[in-house]
Amino acid sequence: MDTVKLARYLIGKVVVHDIAAGRLSGRIVETEAYPIGDPAGHAFRGKTPRNSSLFLARGHAYVYFTYGSSFMLNVTSEARGLGGGVLLRALEPLEGIDLMQCSRAATRLIDLARGPGRLTEAMRIDLRQDGLDLCAAGPLWLAAAAQNTGNIGKSVRIGLTRSVDRRLRFYERGSPYVSGPKRLRE
Repeated sequence: MDTVKLARYLIGKVVVHDIAAGRLSGRIVETEAYPIGDPAGHAFRGKTPRNSSLFLARGHAYVYFTYGSSFMLNVTSEARGLGGGVLLRALEPLEGIDLMQCSRAATRLIDLARGPGRLTEAMRIDLRQDGLDLCAAGPLWLAAAAQNTGNIGKSVRIGLTRSVDRRLRFYERGSPYVSGPKRLRE
């Protein structure tokens, strides 16, 4: 499975983070693919200490800090040594909603994990989870779909300055939890 196929496949799957206070989980409703050779991807210039977990085998967490304020969670998507990843952009909260509300200082369910920075804040994900195997037993993992997934839409990615016209963003049509401008949610 390549990066683009994985980005689509992950729609409807569940991210689970078991913490001391309880279980946090949310259904993935929006992703973006950053395949091999993509100038907008973190692997484009090669492996560095900051992005080394992006070069792990498929299914690992690549967490990085950006904009001086937010962590981002990606799922590695290629064979070991090849850099490619899928950014998780938005979740529909399922479990631990009260804990997410405390983490985000937000009460509206729709706002808890809509957008990649909000997602990691609500799910209490930071650099400590970087490199974890999301397909193995552990505190952060991916689970099968919790319910049927609606129609999947495709659009350009959000907030980029390079490769801006590539349609590598996938989302569940009609989900109120999807981020971005309305024109990219329909």
